[in-house]
Amino acid sequence: MKILVTGGCGFIGSNFIRFLLENTEHEVVNLDALTYAGNRDNLKEYESNSRYTFIHGRIEDRKLVKDIVEDVDCVVNFAAETHVDRSILEPSPFLITNIMGTQTLLEACRSADGKRFVHISTDEVYGSLETDVGKFTEDLPLLPNSPYSASKASADLLVRAYFITYGLPVIIVRPSNNYGPYQFPEKFIPLAITNLLEDKPIPIYGDGRNIRDWLFVEDCARGIYEVLMKGKEGEIYNLGGESERRNIEVAKVILEAMGKDESYLRFVPDRPAHDYRYALDNTKIKREIGWQSRVSFEDGINKTIKWYINNEWWWKPLKKRLEKESKGFWS
Repeated sequence: MKILVTGGCGFIGSNFIRFLLENTEHEVVNLDALTYAGNRDNLKEYESNSRYTFIHGRIEDRKLVKDIVEDVDCVVNFAAETHVDRSILEPSPFLITNIMGTQTLLEACRSADGKRFVHISTDEVYGSLETDVGKFTEDLPLLPNSPYSASKASADLLVRAYFITYGLPVIIVRPSNNYGPYQFPEKFIPLAITNLLEDKPIPIYGDGRNIRDWLFVEDCARGIYEVLMKGKEGEIYNLGGESERRNIEVAKVILEAMGKDESYLRFVPDRPAHDYRYALDNTKIKREIGWQSRVSFEDGINKTIKWYINNEWWWKPLKKRLEKESKGFWS
């Protein structure tokens, strides 16, 4: 097949493209706007690959998207504004890209004889689990608590509407928190690692007791591919790492792995509407697709640390740019 991957220069998108080019024979078209978190260096080793084509453009560009979609077999949509802190500071870009951009892609797929459309969502659309028990299942109502998660929930509802109204062959995937190589260093785990490499503290929101379900990005890429190939149209699939950790526990694992003590922890004021816990129930994807994560949290963290140690050329310029912004969690 020829697969259009939108947002393919971002963190998960670039890892998905790498999976396709290294493990399948499919052709890949990568449409990316190259906003602050999109980086062509993520895939620079594939620029000369005959099965890989990069197109610089926005998913809101109706003519461009229509022309590209007509020439591919299916679409996997990673393109999104994703950072919660940025959505709190300035929500508008999240509505434009995550909602209107998704609708543009859906319409292009509908106009091109109903191309298969896999939409990458997030566990954050479910809202927050307020206790340490229970997990999100795919049939729960959406209760987003940030402008980011609200924009993603809106996109999910549009995707569902195009299936119900037009019969468009869509699938929604909701991964848990990803981590691994090529993650933009404003996110928690790469921020922690790169700060320690620069002999700086790890910032921790509030008391650090918030819980996330961590998924190594290579497991996520494989799961999305298996959903693309085996998933049932009109369905939603959770993609959880089954590796819940409190933020403070994650920080301590990184400290230990990097030979630092707890004096490097810096507790900062909590962000507004900070969800307490996310946890995904993987029963459906295991039963229907046969996917489950393979990389343990400990192995994944060690692989991630080694990657950032060996690739300062990639993250140091990005950190310098973030420091100039002097705002948000990454400051």
